[in-house]
Amino acid sequence: MRWNREQYLDLMTFGHAPRPMFTELFGPLVGLDAEWRAQGASEAEINMSAFDWDFVPYAFCGGITHLFGPPPRVLEDNAERRLELDCLGREMLLLKKTATIPLPQNFPVQTMDDWLRVKPFFTFRPERINWDEVAAARRAQQEGALVVAHMPGAFDTPRDLMGEEIACLAYYEQPELMADILATITDTTMRVLEPISEKLHIDQLMVHEDFAGKSGPMVGPNQIKEYFEPYYLKVWDLVRSRGARVFEQDTDGNINPVIPALLDCGLTSIYPMEPAAGMDIAELRRLYGKRLAMRGGIDKHVLRKDRDAIRRELEHKLIPELMSGGCVFGLDHRIPNGTPIEHYRYYVALGREMLGLPPLDPSRTGWARMAM
Repeated sequence: MRWNREQYLDLMTFGHAPRPMFTELFGPLVGLDAEWRAQGASEAEINMSAFDWDFVPYAFCGGITHLFGPPPRVLEDNAERRLELDCLGREMLLLKKTATIPLPQNFPVQTMDDWLRVKPFFTFRPERINWDEVAAARRAQQEGALVVAHMPGAFDTPRDLMGEEIACLAYYEQPELMADILATITDTTMRVLEPISEKLHIDQLMVHEDFAGKSGPMVGPNQIKEYFEPYYLKVWDLVRSRGARVFEQDTDGNINPVIPALLDCGLTSIYPMEPAAGMDIAELRRLYGKRLAMRGGIDKHVLRKDRDAIRRELEHKLIPELMSGGCVFGLDHRIPNGTPIEHYRYYVALGREMLGLPPLDPSRTGWARMAM
């Protein structure tokens, strides 16, 4: 079912949503399509449209707040891999048979001098705003689309520049460097979103961090307080004062130790809430109530087990406290390889039944990726 922006915003702000939302956030991992074809899945099942997942269409606001420079130069491209050199001098490698996102093979920044060399790619330029895209977003919004603005991550940006180890150490060993990076992306984000938000109603602010693993976050409450909070609040206060209603962070891993600090930064929603990393959306709702909306949270790994495991997971997660609002039910990341199509069909059918949704109707199809 296609939702409109008002329905979605009401759901994510604990308003009067029409019903619970059941969705597929990310879709299958690379290679699962071949497995499902061998098991007799239809092409409509493989492309997700057969499952009539809930989704809200979204439009980007037309402003680039992240790295801004010339396109990468292709060094190698074959059936196995694609290697590119980006404007920062990073070699970006995509292994086509196992991944969809290229990973940096080297990092350009270790010192302040290194940062000053690449800093122009992060500073404001008028070309960062595409006014034709702003106008297109305004038209899409009038047709029910959610307008989304992005801001660079407070940890994601230094990590992309330095790698995780040096970025973590820089909080202690090079605080002036970290402060200048944050000051730069704050200034750029504000100068992009301030004029856009005068002309366009931004509905949702998004920030990508991915700053945690199974054992916990790579950034603690003190760093969040010092570096994240001033930046997050400055940008959020701007767009919220002009009508934005949702401020969402994308991060994997176990972030339980820092959720209170993140909420102090103004966040209203977090996804995808990985159970394998200790994130339990039922427990989080009991702890934080309406302070925290969530998307995802259903353990993708149970789909490779059996029907009893799938039922237990859904019975634990699809509870009245979460059905009442502030939660988009879905798998916590891509559908893993090794998931039988019969298990996936069962998961969809049982979830719909437990949420009070009608059975699938072959005449009603559609899907749009809900991971932003």
